[in-house]
Amino acid sequence: MRKPELVCPAGSLPALKAAVDHGADTVYMGLKDATNARNFAGLNFDQNAAREGIRYAHSRGRQVLMAINTYAQAGEEARWRQAVDFAADLGVDAVILADPGLLDYAARTHPQLRRHLSVQGSATSYEALNFARDAFGISRAVLPRVLTLPQVEHVIAHTDIEIEVFGFGSLCVMVEGRCLLSSYATGESPNTAGVCSPAKAVRWVETPRGTQARLSGILIDEYGNDESAGYPTLCKGRFAVGGETYYALEEPTSLNVISALPELLRIGVAAIKVEGRQRSPAYVAEVTRTLRAAIDAACTDPQRFSPRPAWDAALGKVSEGQHVTLGAYLRPWK
Repeated sequence: MRKPELVCPAGSLPALKAAVDHGADTVYMGLKDATNARNFAGLNFDQNAAREGIRYAHSRGRQVLMAINTYAQAGEEARWRQAVDFAADLGVDAVILADPGLLDYAARTHPQLRRHLSVQGSATSYEALNFARDAFGISRAVLPRVLTLPQVEHVIAHTDIEIEVFGFGSLCVMVEGRCLLSSYATGESPNTAGVCSPAKAVRWVETPRGTQARLSGILIDEYGNDESAGYPTLCKGRFAVGGETYYALEEPTSLNVISALPELLRIGVAAIKVEGRQRSPAYVAEVTRTLRAAIDAACTDPQRFSPRPAWDAALGKVSEGQHVTLGAYLRPWK
């Protein structure tokens, strides 16, 4: 049984070092521009930081992936191609791409550079993955967070591409990175704005009843004086539906696959990914350390593996809403 890679986020050089120091096999980063889907102030890598991060990881035997996972904008294709060229120049271990035109460019221009299909490519079937393999030579794909475990197993059984799945972090119920709800509300694509809810569109309004969270003026949630106000994301807001007010689309909760690790090992997942390039180095350290211990334990004795309370406590502290879920992986009604 192959031990899956632990792939961790690096939104900054300190976060990259935290991931490497706490047990990540692989880190993924992006540049300080629109070529990556987490493009906002205070994050990502300029040339000097990228070179230092890659040197730090490689000197410790770890891999580095470059996320160039947005779609090239009309008339600006050169910027995205330059990002691929720069990644190849830096000596990254692979690029994470979604745009078919950019995949084609990378395959033709840098055939020696490994290509991973981003989750933003939204490929959920083995037919789509095998097409991307044949057309663009991808060697790995990151699956969207909408498949059940049996569906993931079905994909793995019908392709020779390595399959990477999300193991911890925020969930997305939309077409990954291309949420029409957010685009409608803010006028910007989450794929190129770097986040579902751009900071300039976010407002918290104090009222006698508590705090309102608004996105572009749209009321997303209302928190009582004894509640912590969450960041307003449309799909995770509470809405009045049929006379009731509740989380109509998705609860603010984090994906956590620790309890499903033996099953992920059995079906042959190649890599487990942590979401969160926008999160702090402390978050990266805590999640990496915990998942490293859990994956190692599951690989040592999958038959007797069970989550330890200390792992649940550690991840619970950094989870959205202090709650975790198996998300789409477990659908009991099916």
